[in-house]
Amino acid sequence: MIGEGEPLNVSNVGGKLDQAKEAVQAASRTVRETTQSVADAIEAGRRPGTPLDRVAQWTREAPLPALALAFMLGLIIARRRG
Repeated sequence: MIGEGEPLNVSNVGGKLDQAKEAVQAASRTVRETTQSVADAIEAGRRPGTPLDRVAQWTREAPLPALALAFMLGLIIARRRG
């Protein structure tokens, strides 16, 4: 609240603002690079003949067995963690 804590030092505000800007810019760069890396990995995995492409084709051809398999894998993983 106003009047509590340390008094506002105007000369220090500019430095803190610059530090905050730099931190936000660094975080933004990191998020952008990570997003691009994930997008590149997904794109590489979708090329014809790759495992992700084969799983996608199999899922389109047999949606019910794929759903059953995913359900069973989920049960197995949940029981191991629980």
